[in-house]
Amino acid sequence: MTSTTPRVWLTPQAHHRLRNELMTLLSPVRSRLGEEAGEPDFLGLRDREARIRRIKDLLTGAIVGEDPPDDGIAEPGMVLTVSFDDTGETETFLLGARGAEHGSIEVCSPDAPLGAAVNGARQGEQRTYRTPGGATIRVTLLRAVPYGQAREGGAAGDGAPVG
Repeated sequence: MTSTTPRVWLTPQAHHRLRNELMTLLSPVRSRLGEEAGEPDFLGLRDREARIRRIKDLLTGAIVGEDPPDDGIAEPGMVLTVSFDDTGETETFLLGARGAEHGSIEVCSPDAPLGAAVNGARQGEQRTYRTPGGATIRVTLLRAVPYGQAREGGAAGDGAPVG
């Protein structure tokens, strides 16, 4: 692992799915229609190679299934519930690696605007972030629970990444 590769938190299930996907991607490619006609599918090959690099980056130095401390501080591996101050709406999501799919819970990357804003926040703390469109959003961290505990308690979203 190089010093520039960030460590990511993964569930054991996500780690297993990524390893299986990587093995499939690294297996010999069956001949495709374009390749049979003597025209390699460069776009498909480029996408495949990019996905292989992404998975290898995620797996390199991944923290697998180790719950962070139950200290109420937002960090990767925690299921967070935030309130959007302007609307009063709440959202619950796993702060973790996108592209690693974590089942039925929504995932927000610590690198996304919302994830970066709440990362390190304590329960009750208010943070702000800018959307890609330039709007400033205020959120309050209502709850931060380690993934394993949240999973036992049934906290889950609809599976859509939130950031």
